[in-house]
Amino acid sequence: MKRTTTLAIVLLTCINIFAQSPKHEVRAMWLTTIGGIDWPRTYANNAANVEKQKRELCHLLDLYKASGINTILFQTRIRGTMLYPSRLEPWDGCVTGHPGTSPGYDVLQFAIDETHRRGMELHAWVVTIPMGKWTGKGCTDLRKTHPELLKKIGQDGFLDPEHPGTAKYLAEVCGEIVSKYDVDGIHLDYIRYPETWKIKVSRDEGRRNITAIARTISQRVKSIKPWVKMSCSPIGKYKDLPRHSSHGWNAYTAVCQDAQSWLRDGIMDALFPMMYFKGDQFYPFAADWSQHSYGKIVAPGLGIYFLWATEANWPLRTITQEMEVCRQLGMGHTYFRGKFFTDNAKGIYDFAKNQFDKTPALIPPMTWQHATPPTPPTQMNVQGGSVTWSGAKDRSDAPYLLYNVYMSRSYPVDTDNPENLVAMRLTKNELHLSRNIEAYYIAVTAMDRYGNESMPLQSHQEQPQITLPDKTEFLPCDGRWVKMPASSKLTDSRMIVVESLQGIIVATKSLHGDRLNVQGLADGVYQIKSVDRKGNTHRLGYFMKKIEH
Repeated sequence: MKRTTTLAIVLLTCINIFAQSPKHEVRAMWLTTIGGIDWPRTYANNAANVEKQKRELCHLLDLYKASGINTILFQTRIRGTMLYPSRLEPWDGCVTGHPGTSPGYDVLQFAIDETHRRGMELHAWVVTIPMGKWTGKGCTDLRKTHPELLKKIGQDGFLDPEHPGTAKYLAEVCGEIVSKYDVDGIHLDYIRYPETWKIKVSRDEGRRNITAIARTISQRVKSIKPWVKMSCSPIGKYKDLPRHSSHGWNAYTAVCQDAQSWLRDGIMDALFPMMYFKGDQFYPFAADWSQHSYGKIVAPGLGIYFLWATEANWPLRTITQEMEVCRQLGMGHTYFRGKFFTDNAKGIYDFAKNQFDKTPALIPPMTWQHATPPTPPTQMNVQGGSVTWSGAKDRSDAPYLLYNVYMSRSYPVDTDNPENLVAMRLTKNELHLSRNIEAYYIAVTAMDRYGNESMPLQSHQEQPQITLPDKTEFLPCDGRWVKMPASSKLTDSRMIVVESLQGIIVATKSLHGDRLNVQGLADGVYQIKSVDRKGNTHRLGYFMKKIEH
């Protein structure tokens, strides 16, 4: 049965390989900084090397962006040491070569700025329980302030998951990051019992201990900035399955990591399970994560380091099949780790850039946190190679909006097609392109920090102002829905277009039965047109939108 199940999935993969890329999908990279194994490769010990170190990071981010990656998991807390000036813990030595020494610039702030400049999210990767060598800088400093929280195992130190102060301390660390920096997420690593820890409590109590730490951190983060994603990287197999054993290494039993319940209970918004396996140790467990996602984000971590000849020398097809199955299961994918990706092990970078993730993707919205999209922009100006816009309004508690720009030779621009997405997560109300954009139609959407996207503002040709006849019949509208008329023009409709009375397209939508959702529109009078499969438009009527306050 095991072999049959896996074979069926693999065959399905082969048949459907290179399925169309979805518009929303997490494509992430663990950017590892411990020991500089991904970055930095140069110590920032003088002004010239500071600039070289920065250029190295920018080069990596450029490569990631070009390959379709939209989420950077940036290792920020390493082993009780930091990549920013913290009041709680010292600088890590990977930046300057000397633990506790500042490089003269804020590494985390620089990484955030450069990641956001490229339209990607940055999640601060926080290693939680391990503190490194007992005599290292992280352990030595913490023993001076919180000796009760540390346990020594062999030559290493660990925060005690059974001490109630551990949850409070880690929440303070993550709270400091979220308060000081515009991160998009807090990503918890190693939030579990160490495998070398002799667990004396029951497994149920052990899971309660780890869950308490996760909950305390999450509550602190959300109390400061509720749009910041909470995630973690659990062991890649949650627990034994009815037909597939985890061979003693799983999240739930081995290390007391009840990660699926964290999704269910709202402690986590996303999981990045470390699925560095293949065959029967990958596919059934991937399906299990998907089936227990509770509508949240899951982006399995893929062990691309196994492609390396000195590791396991896996063929590229092992990883590409896993990527395809993750997509078919509605999940994203995450690479471990950066160097093997940018070194193009077995061609993995080329595959991602030129085939699998050739079109960009937005990150799925956190509708479980906030689901009301912004209002769309209302004004657009296209001149030369520049597009500017204004008028969008946020309806969340976040501090600013982001913008996505779509371009197409077809009108109106289909914003559901990721092939038309040319720029995303812009923080400014403008875009400058080198190509001649006058030959294209353009659409702009506003997006809040939760990922909710407004309806698009479409570029248009000037049309004469429309005067309504005195006896115009308005379609029924309750502020959210418009009841559509019975019309033969709807039968062959490919798209519904909402225009102002001056002919400016403010939204393109699909019907929900005989209703049209107009929730994102501002108050006003609009006309509705259908667009058939040949591109012909037909006016269906008018409606008046009035938002109830």
